[in-house]
Amino acid sequence: MMARIYKPSKSAMQSGMGKSKDWVLEFAPDAPQPIDPLTGWTGSKDTREQVKIYFETRQDAVAYARKHGIPHEVLEPRERRPVIKAYADNFKFGRVGTWTH
Repeated sequence: MMARIYKPSKSAMQSGMGKSKDWVLEFAPDAPQPIDPLTGWTGSKDTREQVKIYFETRQDAVAYARKHGIPHEVLEPRERRPVIKAYADNFKFGRVGTWTH
């Protein structure tokens, strides 16, 4: 079973960067999850899909995977490009789009 090592992106629900500093090792699913015909719920017999291990650095995660013989792939994080905006730009002269109220 292949493992993915990645740095999670920030939550879309908040502007903060909480829970996105650590690296995560999680196992990729081997097969699609079967759907129960009665309830429509998905299930799986593989409990490794439920495991997420957090590490402070990428090197720690890779070392853990190598030590335990886990085949892995490392997904590099993308750099954020913050868009700097000022509240006053909403009211500036020459703004694209009209301010209606």
